[in-house]
Amino acid sequence: MLEKDMKEDFFWYLDMSHEKIRVMEEIVIGKSRADVAAVLPDRLVGYELKSNGDSYARLPSQTKSYDKYFDYNYLVVGETHSKHAAEHVPPYWGIIVIPDVGNEITVQREAEPNPKVKMRWQLSLLWRSELMSIRLRHGLHKYADKSKLFCIKYMIEKLDADTLRRELCNELFERDYDKFI
Repeated sequence: MLEKDMKEDFFWYLDMSHEKIRVMEEIVIGKSRADVAAVLPDRLVGYELKSNGDSYARLPSQTKSYDKYFDYNYLVVGETHSKHAAEHVPPYWGIIVIPDVGNEITVQREAEPNPKVKMRWQLSLLWRSELMSIRLRHGLHKYADKSKLFCIKYMIEKLDADTLRRELCNELFERDYDKFI
């Protein structure tokens, strides 16, 4: 099974598994790209896909990048990789198996909360205008002339993690890509 075929089945699975979800493909995360990122109302979930023909050569560096950005992570594999997938990811990563033909997608191992996720990296996924919207909603200083990194650090100092995570997810749900085309 090719990755494009896996994605088609996997996107259907995600839509059916969650009441409210926004799925994004090929999101830049550090030096890697997340194959699939899902925004849920209270968390970000990363999914790295490995089709039957893929190798695990880049997975160690991909794992480090995913761990900075996502609250939960999954390795999504074709049946060929299902027996050895757990050997290639940390124990808190989940594993989802996409069958070659006919069977249902299965969760081989549920993901646990990622102990390495950093709010700084998550907030860097937002555009400057989205960061500004959050600051304004919470009565914080605009800092329109400051760098994105300065504004992120300022927000982390002023708002608690739960509030920031909810705001982050809300901004990503509401993001209008047509504004910047």
